[in-house]
Amino acid sequence: MSGAISADEAFVGTVEPEGADKLDEARLSTWMQANVEHFEGPLHLTKFKGGQSNPTYKVEAKSGNYVLRRKPFGPLLPSAHAVDREYKVQNALNKAGFPAARQFGLCTDETVVGSWFYIMDMVDGKTIWDGSMPGAAPDYRRTTYNAMIDTLAALHNVDIEAVGLSDFGKPGNYFGRQVDRWTKQYKLSETELMPDMEQLIEWLPATLPEQTRTSVVHGDYRIDNMIFAHDRPEVLAVLDWELSTLGDPLGDFSYVCMAYVTDNGGRSGIQDLDRKALGIPELEELVERYCAATGRDSVPDMNWLFAYNFFRLAGILQGIKKRVIDGTASSAHAKEQSSRVQPLIDRATEFAKLAGM
Repeated sequence: MSGAISADEAFVGTVEPEGADKLDEARLSTWMQANVEHFEGPLHLTKFKGGQSNPTYKVEAKSGNYVLRRKPFGPLLPSAHAVDREYKVQNALNKAGFPAARQFGLCTDETVVGSWFYIMDMVDGKTIWDGSMPGAAPDYRRTTYNAMIDTLAALHNVDIEAVGLSDFGKPGNYFGRQVDRWTKQYKLSETELMPDMEQLIEWLPATLPEQTRTSVVHGDYRIDNMIFAHDRPEVLAVLDWELSTLGDPLGDFSYVCMAYVTDNGGRSGIQDLDRKALGIPELEELVERYCAATGRDSVPDMNWLFAYNFFRLAGILQGIKKRVIDGTASSAHAKEQSSRVQPLIDRATEFAKLAGM
């Protein structure tokens, strides 16, 4: 397709930060000298192309490479972009032996780079942007998908009391809180009236599934939010924890299964692929594997869960759409994302109807 760029071209690698994205390297270097164990300057900053909610930088220094994540500048929605929460959950999980990057320090002093930020280890590995895994052997694909599910099960099996995360989320029904949260965020960033969205806003809270378990929930768990080893199908680090909280593990599990109801288009979707030929496990196999690893008999109706996930994505992208209009979104990719709100609402409605709406 002429003019289209691959996910690798769009997201992989770094660019020199420009304008507002430039940070004060001298001040940062002074802060790291005081707060990051074994840090040695000088340092140089470049900005990662991928991701667009919390701007992310590569910090190259004499002592090694680090990653800096900061809050965006400009007006922000309440509770969004909480880098302190990202730091806390990754730090706790890393210390408990789960594959989250090692954390070096959190800075809540806005005078250093202009916003809160944290520094973590830069894990050497690869990101899989395309769920079809072009060029991989069928066995390698299968083992990679299994590793992704096993890692998710390991996250959901973490003892939240033991790792000091029992205060990381609110009590009560997770899906209820999430529907409420994304309804509020959607309303705060609403740009026009969408009747189907209004119907979902009424239907979802009236049909919540019962919550039987509570665990750390990543909130955005999919194949392109992890770093795999270069030479084997092993997850070295799970990234992008900004939506993490305590909640119903089925939130994460149903979200990773969204790949099975989303077309590929060079991204994580695998609905339209010949999965058998590629060696990608079928959805039933993933359900079985996840249930075995977490001691479940089964998972409830996925149609409600898919409706909820598409609704939530519509809420997230509506926030991006509003930031594009307000001029605070942090990548060119944001503009293209904002046109996807209505199609996501359509898919949410389709699954809501299958679940009895």
